[in-house]
Amino acid sequence: MSTPTGAPAGTRTGSPTGTAPHPAAPSGPENRLYWALADCWTIVRRDLTHLVRQPSIIAWQLGFPIVSVLLFVYVFGSAMDVGAADYESYALPGMFTMTMAFGFMNTAMAVAVDKERGITDRFRSMPMSPSAVVTGRGVSDVLHAGLDLLVLAAIALVVGWRSDGGPLATLYAFGLLLLLRFALIWVGVFIGLLVPNQEAAGNLFALAFPFGMISSVFTPPSMMPDWLGAIAMWNPVSSTANAVRDLFGNPVPGGGSWIEQHAPLMAVVWPLVITVVFLPLAVRRYQRLST
Repeated sequence: MSTPTGAPAGTRTGSPTGTAPHPAAPSGPENRLYWALADCWTIVRRDLTHLVRQPSIIAWQLGFPIVSVLLFVYVFGSAMDVGAADYESYALPGMFTMTMAFGFMNTAMAVAVDKERGITDRFRSMPMSPSAVVTGRGVSDVLHAGLDLLVLAAIALVVGWRSDGGPLATLYAFGLLLLLRFALIWVGVFIGLLVPNQEAAGNLFALAFPFGMISSVFTPPSMMPDWLGAIAMWNPVSSTANAVRDLFGNPVPGGGSWIEQHAPLMAVVWPLVITVVFLPLAVRRYQRLST
């Protein structure tokens, strides 16, 4: 990479934030890895700064799951029968999972807004790692998802939900939830780069709603019509929901299908498959954006 006259060799003269030049780094593969990590962290700091300065974003994104928890515990809970000890213990782990699943809409909207406002083009014109915008968004969204889970878990404890699976099993369950969110980030990034504007990204709720609802989040697939139950059983959201219920020590009523019996395994396999497919698609789509 060429540098202006008088600039030390190996020094990049720009940064994603427009601040002072980056310090010199070793050449070769180590150099590329260094700048990829440094630029990724710059994007993460930028996204987290936006959240700190606009806390209404967090409140808005948590509004739907919080209202849903209150509705299904206090309004619909007494009328729901899933064959378990109580509906609250069944539904709340499902709510955790649905919040992680619906998060890809927030990712897609943020990416679409940046693209429409020209921020993405500005990043692409700078001497920065081509993957930093995508990977930075992924890291910041995982951190945001961790905050979402913390708030939801606190609310669930207030309304009476408890994890009976032990500390390690509980931590593993939350890890599976974050793994699902991590995988769906790349779906959101890809779609956000694909749609023409933020209005189109806002219409993704029509896609996300059946993806989250046709699952075991609120009702066991065995209680659905056969054709709909089959779709729900093979929904990645169902595998994560059933796996975390088991780890939390909450009731897991269901049928005897292979996918339901191997929910802990599929709660890892599904996110890995989604990541393998959509992470390269997201990076490639970013690299092919018109300038």
